[in-house]
Amino acid sequence: MVSLHGLAGHAGHAGHAGEWDAAAAHLAPHHRVVAVDQRGHGASERRPADVSRAAYVADVRAVCEQLGLHRPVLVGQSLGGHTAMLTAAAHPDLVRGLVLVEAGAAAADPGTPEEIGGWLDSWPLPFPSPAAARAFLTGEGLNGEAWAAGLEQRADGWHPRFEHSVMVAAISENSTRDWWPEWRRVRCPALLVIGEKGIIPPAESIRMLDSADPSTRMTAVSVPGSGHDVHLDRPGALHTLLSDFLATLL
Repeated sequence: MVSLHGLAGHAGHAGHAGEWDAAAAHLAPHHRVVAVDQRGHGASERRPADVSRAAYVADVRAVCEQLGLHRPVLVGQSLGGHTAMLTAAAHPDLVRGLVLVEAGAAAADPGTPEEIGGWLDSWPLPFPSPAAARAFLTGEGLNGEAWAAGLEQRADGWHPRFEHSVMVAAISENSTRDWWPEWRRVRCPALLVIGEKGIIPPAESIRMLDSADPSTRMTAVSVPGSGHDVHLDRPGALHTLLSDFLATLL
């Protein structure tokens, strides 16, 4: 299984591979789990020259090839789910199954890049300590623990491991068009997971089920009490869904 995190700063998630640690621990006894720091995030290249959707897809393929992963299941949240979807569409022979957590095929709101940029500008950086970061980020309605785990210490304090301009650029292409043609090219079984209080409207998931290739098994689940970060808000519920889905592919 290859796990792909979302965009740092988008709708609250921390944007690094560590977001999937709990899921990996749950699944590791029976499955190999590879969590990727995607370009522009975490320990990956901080200022990549290319942050197009195609570049993120190429990275997933490269990870699979370099690690010798044979038809893995791709699990992605938010922008990571979008990347997983595009990868399955572009490389149908590469992907065994797909789990999209709070991710869909509709276009992002045109104001999303500006909104993310303004919000990141409001942060009181650098944070003097991880505890101060956790307190601030929790006050912003985020999972402060997960966010703080993604910070790095520099001489003047604690900073995010991403660049503001890169995050804005990385989400911009999603706001230029929808991705329904790509979704209709997906040919592997897929599980769509949305949070009851998330940002993916149920109507979008219903449209995805209705417009999918009729020969492909597609399922959608709404997780009660969860926001956009289902993997952080309701990890136990998601872990059960992942285990059950993976069992159907063996």
